Amino acid sequence: MKPRYKFQWYQEIYRGTARIHEEARQVARELGIEWVGGRVGLNPGSSSCPGPLPNYVLNAVIAANRVPVYPMRKAGDELREVVKDLYGDEYDAAAANTCEAGMRVVYETLFAPPTFRKGDAYRARFIFPYGEDFDFPGAYGRPFPPRYKNLFVDRSATAGELSVEGKSLTNLDVIFVRLAGVKYEPHGIKFNPVPLMTRMDHARSFERIVKAAERHAAELSGFTMVGYDTPGYGGNEKDEKGVPHLMKLVGQLADEYDVPFVIDAAGSAPVFWPHLKDIGADIMLWSTDKAVRAPISGLIVGKEELMVPVRKALGYGGGRFGEVSSHSKALFSLSDPGRDSVVGLVALLRMLRDHPEKIKRPIDQLHQIVLEEFASFTPHRLRDRLLITKSYPFGGTEVNYEQTWSEEEFGIPIFNAEDMYANTNPIMSALDEMGIYPPPIYSGNMMIAPGLGTLDEEGELLEEPARLAVRGLVKATEIVCRVAGLVD
Repeated sequence: MKPRYKFQWYQEIYRGTARIHEEARQVARELGIEWVGGRVGLNPGSSSCPGPLPNYVLNAVIAANRVPVYPMRKAGDELREVVKDLYGDEYDAAAANTCEAGMRVVYETLFAPPTFRKGDAYRARFIFPYGEDFDFPGAYGRPFPPRYKNLFVDRSATAGELSVEGKSLTNLDVIFVRLAGVKYEPHGIKFNPVPLMTRMDHARSFERIVKAAERHAAELSGFTMVGYDTPGYGGNEKDEKGVPHLMKLVGQLADEYDVPFVIDAAGSAPVFWPHLKDIGADIMLWSTDKAVRAPISGLIVGKEELMVPVRKALGYGGGRFGEVSSHSKALFSLSDPGRDSVVGLVALLRMLRDHPEKIKRPIDQLHQIVLEEFASFTPHRLRDRLLITKSYPFGGTEVNYEQTWSEEEFGIPIFNAEDMYANTNPIMSALDEMGIYPPPIYSGNMMIAPGLGTLDEEGELLEEPARLAVRGLVKATEIVCRVAGLVD
């Protein structure tokens, strides 16, 4: 008997986990996937499992270690130079050891109230349009309205409420603004709210953000958004330069209020995004070990005026050496990336500057494989509702299946990020059983990118393992659909 209600349906899927895993192992044997076991994955977009460094990055790091004297401030100035080549002299750069560390520096430097005064610090608030990945840029303040304080409990920001300090900064609040056309539905085994964003109405959403800014104008210190441009993240409407409309409108609003607009583009690729001035962004941050496979570091790029205090907070600006540049100890010396990370990052940015086609080519090739393999996906009635989108800024292909759901029937089961962290997402665990490192799958999004056993040492696509890995993803999703009772 088919469950009547969604929560019952997900419980039945959970009870079928053993069957899902057994079928996954059988499919792997039938498809001959076994030989790739443990040697291929579908996205290097997590710092917990980054992709191998390509030769043009690795060789630069090795060469730097053959130089007897190579001070960090020299490496830092090389980073600033290549960023200015790409963005212009009115922009500057800094690197932290991770993107999350860079975000902490930026938020505490530019959003949080000053505390070096007598008496209590005043309160400040920044606005975050409530979309997915809210636990990354949205966790640095205490949620307002209070109805949203549960959002972080099972996420990567848990420490903000339940442990020592976490991300939550002193006297800083985050204003969540619900977006028009976005569905906030509980889904998954962990059964938590999931923002479903493919039908977001940009104009009406912006009206809500304007009203929120007006209500909180006296405390407003900034705006922030997640930097993805795909439909699953609300990128269904973009201008001629590829900037999502809502993002551009928020940039204009931040300029009116004279407060910073910060974009967390951690999982994206620098350079492939439109220019910050086209977006209206003051600061953008990337996690460079993900989409573009440099050593782990957080790249911060922003307007020079705002980057001065950011660089000082990191110890990169000052007169310690009697020069314009320095590399020393400051408030965030714990976020020092180390010379090898900066050298590798510079090598990567030079490749993006001089030969972007080398990074784009495997994205194109893998996207074509995704289209071909998902063409045979069953149930057939759901296949035509998949949104398969290639994105150079994202560095890969998003397969979004939110619209497989309708008012009349359930679609492909949607799992949340909490399921990913708890290993209760059966599509991902089925891939594990096949020996394939799964891509991030949550909120109806499958995020597929080259880099884990699908590229050679020069960064060229290896078609056979890439195709087998994508085929495994298709089959894993079909198995979960069958166990969920979704058949033609």
